[in-house]
Amino acid sequence: MTADRTDAMTTDRSDATTTDPYPGTDLIPAPLLQEVRGDSPGHFSLDERTTLDAGPGTGSTARWLRTVLGAATGLPFADGTGPHAIRLRVSEDVEREHGPEGYRLTTENPDAAVVVEGGGPAGVFWGAQTLRQLLGPEAYRRAPVAGGAGDLPYVTVEDRPRFGWRGLMLDVSRHFMPKDDVLRYLDLLAAHKLNVFHFHLTDDQGWRIEIKRHPRLTGVGSWRARSKWGHRASPLWDDTPHGGFYTQDDIREIVAYAAERHITVVPEIDLPGHSQAAIAAYPELGNTDVVDTAALTVWDTWGVNPNVLAPTEAVLRFYEGVFEEVLDLFPAATSPFVHVGGDECPKDQWKASPAAQARIRELGLADEDELQSWFIRHFDRWLAARGRRLIGWDEILEGGLADGAAVSSWRGYGGGIAAAEAGHDVVMCPEQQVYLDHRQAPGEEEPMPIGYVRTLEDVYRFEPVPPGLSPEAAAHILGTQANVWTEVMENRSRVDYQVFPRLAAFAEVAWSALPAPEARDYPAFARRMHTHYTRLDALGVDYRPPAGPHPRQQRPGVVGRPREGTPPIV
Repeated sequence: MTADRTDAMTTDRSDATTTDPYPGTDLIPAPLLQEVRGDSPGHFSLDERTTLDAGPGTGSTARWLRTVLGAATGLPFADGTGPHAIRLRVSEDVEREHGPEGYRLTTENPDAAVVVEGGGPAGVFWGAQTLRQLLGPEAYRRAPVAGGAGDLPYVTVEDRPRFGWRGLMLDVSRHFMPKDDVLRYLDLLAAHKLNVFHFHLTDDQGWRIEIKRHPRLTGVGSWRARSKWGHRASPLWDDTPHGGFYTQDDIREIVAYAAERHITVVPEIDLPGHSQAAIAAYPELGNTDVVDTAALTVWDTWGVNPNVLAPTEAVLRFYEGVFEEVLDLFPAATSPFVHVGGDECPKDQWKASPAAQARIRELGLADEDELQSWFIRHFDRWLAARGRRLIGWDEILEGGLADGAAVSSWRGYGGGIAAAEAGHDVVMCPEQQVYLDHRQAPGEEEPMPIGYVRTLEDVYRFEPVPPGLSPEAAAHILGTQANVWTEVMENRSRVDYQVFPRLAAFAEVAWSALPAPEARDYPAFARRMHTHYTRLDALGVDYRPPAGPHPRQQRPGVVGRPREGTPPIV
């Protein structure tokens, strides 16, 4: 299996070029360096002799490989160390050169068929994901097909991620996604080397996580009588009651499943806004002196809701109890961050509430913005005392940012820039660039079109680090994530349509060492996507075809909210 490499073709992404560097392999996201033997079309075939040789720290990757490749090839992949082994190792050399998530994969090693070395267990897993891509689209099927997966080109790949936070936020509050669909999305994240799953569990339209000390949160708060069909301006309704929630054991299973795939889960419990589902379940949480909160139900439409939490000690104790159970379900080792929302909190009820105004005076606050900041600062301290870090949407900057808090910058770059320059960590997820509920093309055939047109190429040219940011501030950019809000995504197929194929472009932005946006070689990426579409087909992903939606993917006559022109980046 050794060969003279003098005729090899080498591509080094650290010197990013504008030529297609991966003929025949089409890896997504693009690796840092790839060397393909050019003097022969030779390959190594997996067969009954192929074994798995898993070193210390690689057990979860070995289990994963045996499961997915065993299903696709029909091979047993027994334990063994022979010349036909797939060898998995944690390597100090790789860690020094590429970090804990970096890896080196070779298929011409004299001692084994395939060697995957990672800087840490996560690096080994990402290398195994590349191995699956190299085996071809058939490696993504659940049973062998004619000519099944099994042939590996002779290749060396060295790789590492650009960002440590490479995420997807999935909103399961507006439309509930059953547990098995959540597990499927974790597999799709892993297939694209994304490592953060932001789990949006509560909002006005539904509470999705079981809290045992407050059973009405799910008994009442997880169901709504009907749902707006389309944008909130639509006259149409879906009169089918909608709801569902995850039991605590469901959550434990999701977190464990993610950890096996080296994915961090960030739970989001919204406060003090986006809280009508909680108030419907427990009316005393609301501003009872200005609103008949006992008459509120789980909200059945979309938009910014005026019903917000009351600024009382009782409300703080209630949510401390919620967070105590949340922290138990999301251990610090796998979920160091807890998201508290903090966005879109109208202040009208607080302005009208004598109790809220008295609270402002009692606390010595200047105004309602500082009252919102008081909420966030309280839970920042509360979480920090328990070894966790608070993260919230960029509205938590209003009234003063809590010490130690991190910011999800969604309204553009501005909030993230301000936070980073002030020394706070930031995840860049600007609405104008990476909100995947936004429409993918102009035209009436797009289902329930929302927001600006954000094509596959637009996402590919997204740059998470704003130009002109000082080096000290840039070091506070933890990474980036794409956000999926599900107001007009009523099921898994609709989510698939909005997320894919754009998540593949986003994954390359988050992982790969790409040049400046204007210099990125989108035609080369699009050529690699031809192969990637066949992988998505094998996985059963209901993506938007390049030529436009299938008739079954359209929603003719259902009102959306398209915006025209080029989105402002602020």
